[in-house]
Formats: sequence, C-alpha cells, structure tokens
Amino acid sequence: MTSLRTLGSSDLEVFPLSLGGNVFGWTADEKTSFAVLDAYTAAGGNLVDTADSYSAWLEGNKGGESETIIGKWVRARGNRDSVVIATKVSQHPEYQGLSAANIKAAADASLRRLDTDHIDLYYTHFDKPEVPVEEIIGALDELVKAGKVRHIAASNITPERLQASLDFSDREGLARYVALQPHYNLVSRDTYEGPLQDLAAREGLAAMPYFSLASGFLTGKYRPGTTVDSARAGGAAKYAESERGQKVLAALDEIAAAHEAPVATVALAWLAAQPTITAPIASARTPDQLPALLGVARLSLTDEELEKLTQASA
Repeated sequence: MTSLRTLGSSDLEVFPLSLGGNVFGWTADEKTSFAVLDAYTAAGGNLVDTADSYSAWLEGNKGGESETIIGKWVRARGNRDSVVIATKVSQHPEYQGLSAANIKAAADASLRRLDTDHIDLYYTHFDKPEVPVEEIIGALDELVKAGKVRHIAASNITPERLQASLDFSDREGLARYVALQPHYNLVSRDTYEGPLQDLAAREGLAAMPYFSLASGFLTGKYRPGTTVDSARAGGAAKYAESERGQKVLAALDEIAAAHEAPVATVALAWLAAQPTITAPIASARTPDQLPALLGVARLSLTDEELEKLTQASA
C-alpha cells in the first residue's frame, strides 16, 4: 500500500500522484473518463484535480464538462468521502475573474456540477492583480466558514502576491493557502525554482506541479523526426527539437533502462523528489496510460540519478 502524503499544513492525506481532470470531456469521453478514474482509485489514488473552465476551449463545450463527469462518477461509485477533489476559479467563461461575488458564484456552480456539498481544495486558477488580495482571501474565507470549501490554494501567482495573501491571512486570522500549483517539470524549471519555490518552502505550502510531463514530451514518445497523433503534439515537439530536451531524454532513457521503468515514471520521480513537491499532476486519456504515471509512487531514484537529471536539464 502506497503511503499517502500530508498536503502542506492541511488535514488532507493524498496519493503522491494527482490525476489531472483536464482531459475529461475533451480527449476522454464520459465512459473512458469513468474507466480512468476507476483504475486510478483502484491503484490507491485519491486526488483528482480539475477546474471549472475545463474544457471550454473545445468547440461545443461551455466549461465545466470535467467537473460534471467527476460529479457523475463520484455519485455512481458512492465514494465521495475517499476522494480528494481539487478545482479552480477564475477562468470559466461565465465566471471570469476573482472578485468576491464571482468567487462565491463560481464555487456554487462548481458544487452543483460536482454534485457535492464541499470542495476539498479550491484554487485561484490565475491570479488577477487588479483585485486586492484582501478581497480574494475574504471571499475564500467565507466559503471555508460556510463549509463549502475545506482548504484553499493558489496557482499561477507571483511570489509577491502570494506572500501578500499569506500575510493578510495571518494578520486577520482568515483561511490561508495550503498549496500551490506551479508550472514545473524537467524542461521547465525556471517557472518554479527560485523565489516561488523558496516561498513555498518557507511558508510550508505543498506544491502540485501542472504540465509535469511537459505536454507529453517527458513520456519519451516525442522524439526528433517523429510524428505523434495527439492534441498536445505541438507543445511537446518544441522540446524535442531543443538541445536541452534531447539531453534530458538521453538521461531519462539511461535511468529508465536501469530501473526497467517507463520514461514518464522516471520524469515524475525526479519531480516528486524536489523540495516542496507533494503530488505532481498528470492526466491519462485512457486507462492504459495510467501505469507509467502511477509508478511514481514506487520508484525512488538514487542521489546520483537525481543529479544526472538535474544537470541534464540545467
């Protein structure tokens, strides 16, 4: 049985891989999404990450499709108490921004789609600098006091705004961010390392990186000169053509061979071993993509292997 990790200063205990829900209602239909969720939880997984805007970018969608599928699945399986659901506010086409009124209205809409009375972890999806942190934290605190949200978190935020938010919470005795969702992986390190990571460490925040596999590049299936039929192929291709991307792939290939493990598992294991990281987020379009992701819970890299990957990605 994989040991769970405590999520920052919260009372949440989570599996070391967070299942990304961005594909539900996009590249995975409802039936396939149910199969992925079933396989993830059967393996011990318990943290599902989504957002109210998923997948508004797809023609014919309105946003909220992912939440709706997760809500139907939880209702069908009767497992709400054993699943940690994280969702986000600010980007839904009908609930744009982080005004107090919008945060509260969007939360109610998410609760309806998720078919639940509480959200375990509620993120501000993209910070809106024009809104005072006092207004944002105040609204989030009201949701916590009302029992609609258990814990709050932030994504896509500057160190300065994050610090100001934490300071306000501490000063006023209001709900405090317990987690951070940064863009972070082996080929995108400067998006988190430095002031933001230092702040997370200092303040005891749990980090759950998104794009953990760099749009699929760190699965190893995107190589120079190859073509992959995927909605994310364009994003991965830019890494495959870079010198750093090729160095990282070479190091991943070597370490994966030594462990007889998939390349994706090794990439996630490096990420999971970094300071402040609690559970990298990765999504699976089909159940057969899951084992390579779930392997992060069992694979421990040596200090030498971690350093080799760190050097290759520098």
